[in-house]
Amino acid sequence: MGLLSDPNRRRALISLLTRLNAPICVVCYMAGVAWFMGLAFEPFTLRTYMSENAMGSTMVEERFPAGERALGTGREFSAHKKKAGGMPVDWLVKTMQSRGLEVFTQRFSRRLPFPDEDKERYMVKGTNVYGILRAPRAPRTEALVLSAPCSPGDDNNQAVGVLLGLAQYFRNQVFWAKDIIFLVNEHDLIGMQAWLEGYHHTNTTGMDWSPLQGRGGSIQAALSLELSSDVVTSLDLVLEGLNGQLPNLDLANLFYAFCQKIGVLCTTQGKLQRNDWDSVSGYSHAVQTMMLMVMKQASGRPWGDHGLFLRYHIEAATIKGINSFRQYKTDATTIGRLLEGMYRKLNNLLERLHQSYFFYLMPSLSHFVSIGYYMPAFGLLALILLLRMSSPGVLSVLTPLVISHLTGVALYTLPIHFQEIAVEHFPVSETEAVVLTAIAVYTAGLALPHNTHRLLTGRGTENGWKVLKLVAVLYLAVLLGCTALINFSLGFILALTLVPVAAFVTPDVPKALSAFIMVILSPACTLLFSVFLFQELQEMPVSFLDGWMLYLSVISQGILDHALYGSLVYPLVALLVYPCWLLFWNILFWK
Repeated sequence: MGLLSDPNRRRALISLLTRLNAPICVVCYMAGVAWFMGLAFEPFTLRTYMSENAMGSTMVEERFPAGERALGTGREFSAHKKKAGGMPVDWLVKTMQSRGLEVFTQRFSRRLPFPDEDKERYMVKGTNVYGILRAPRAPRTEALVLSAPCSPGDDNNQAVGVLLGLAQYFRNQVFWAKDIIFLVNEHDLIGMQAWLEGYHHTNTTGMDWSPLQGRGGSIQAALSLELSSDVVTSLDLVLEGLNGQLPNLDLANLFYAFCQKIGVLCTTQGKLQRNDWDSVSGYSHAVQTMMLMVMKQASGRPWGDHGLFLRYHIEAATIKGINSFRQYKTDATTIGRLLEGMYRKLNNLLERLHQSYFFYLMPSLSHFVSIGYYMPAFGLLALILLLRMSSPGVLSVLTPLVISHLTGVALYTLPIHFQEIAVEHFPVSETEAVVLTAIAVYTAGLALPHNTHRLLTGRGTENGWKVLKLVAVLYLAVLLGCTALINFSLGFILALTLVPVAAFVTPDVPKALSAFIMVILSPACTLLFSVFLFQELQEMPVSFLDGWMLYLSVISQGILDHALYGSLVYPLVALLVYPCWLLFWNILFWK
């Protein structure tokens, strides 16, 4: 405290920070990146452990015997699905009723703001079918959910078979203290969104759905099952949900504990666990796994049907069967026993999962990085913004602020509203019109007059850019800080690219080179590079042309996810991140 209270020492400190400002910023940036990359190193990680006492032991005896019968039911479901050309509603209702469940259906429809060309749909109509197994030993105030999406073609038929097999098996058990809901939803996330809105009496997306005629208790946890093959080599745990939300870590710990007990090969991000943490290849493997989780979380999209449960404070995950070249095989009986064990443990819960972490990264299923370890990496990047503040005035920055944000509003609203006009005048589809309009508005923002401050003051001040930079740096610091608290991965990726721009842009730097660097570090190019990096991390590299088409698809999917499920990434980028970047673009061309 003496250093800050003594005027002479304070002046000396300020003088030191002023003289060494640029080197300190460089050191902070490199230290932030190095800290983040070091998170996958074993000393920075913690071993997973069960925090919830009710789930602390896996000492239950799993006896599910009917794996082959479940696969047979899956084949029967597939035949009826082909015959019906979609969800075989009548067959599912009769099959669930024969297993002693209370069965109900829900019809829903949704017109997309523009066609989803990836899944070839525009006007979506479907039916969800669900059966409720009432708890025989409790007042039926709580429930668990097991879901399996009815996917097109031959996908996920085995998952429906296992779901129905478990329903029949659970019906004969007397120890259930919670209702168990067996849900088969049509049209993947759209059907799940309709069911969740109907169950909780909300309508946040404007979807049309019929009210649910039957309900269970308050949902405590949910699992979504995806199996598309009779042969499964490993089970992959998918955690990333809408807007980067993650389930309580104890749910992942429970899955890992039962995989270890039963002897099931388990993965996360499709990658196996390795024990050679101290080797270069082991560390590289952990970094790839963690980076895949960061990029998935940063996307803000739900990576499975479980992702929509999280917005209702329901802990949920997706278990996905993988059939790869590995020689290890897992049969349907073993998968059924794994799910039986997990539901028996969840059945013991006396309260919602809350004792473990909600903010974490996982370089493997046996290790995790807590928020206390990864936030310093972001803090080192954010510190640069505090070190680069200048001195104030206000009038000359008002016009750039307004115009930059009006550009953001145009980027947010025009792509969907102008699609009909674009289709009429150009040979493009509705989806292409939306994406190309978004790119056009984004590019037009770069071409705005870069002396907009003169519109209000009539002239430019020599040091007026410093005022604008002060506002822009404060703006960016608050924006990144708030984003990182909600979705660390998105905040960190944005900080990696925007902080260098914010720190060093001035009107005095070389224009052409600086403009090129700023464009490379802009939100649009960050997304483009992320698409290629994601494919590399998944060990599925693509050519530039294929990557570009995938990039356009990601843009359209981001806009759709916002319209359909309320994903916040697109409005965040359009209304806040891009306008903030435009402020620094104005500083570069200040006159």
